[in-house]
Amino acid sequence: MPADLAEKTDRYEQMFADALDEAEVVVPPETPLGAAAADVLEMAESYLRDGRHFREAEDLVNALASFSYGYGWLDAGVRMGLFSIPDDSHLFTM
Repeated sequence: MPADLAEKTDRYEQMFADALDEAEVVVPPETPLGAAAADVLEMAESYLRDGRHFREAEDLVNALASFSYGYGWLDAGVRMGLFSIPDDSHLFTM
C-alpha cells in the first residue's frame, strides 16, 4: 500500500520540529565550529519554515522535501558534534 502523503508530511514535520527542540549547540559560539553550528541551525530552521509555508499552500511534495532536507542538515550537525541530543533520542541516526 502506498504511503499517504498528507500523513507522512505531517509526521515528518512533527519529528523535525521535535528534533530541533532536542538539539543543543555544544561548541563555543565564538569559534569556527560555533559559526558552523549557527549556519546549520539557520538552514534547518529555514527549511522548517519553508515546509510549513508549502504545507499551508497544500503543496505536500515540496513541504515533505523541505522537512526532509532540513532534517538532514540537523542530523549532519549532530553527527559532526556541533549539537548534543538526549541519549534516549529516537529522532536522530546516532
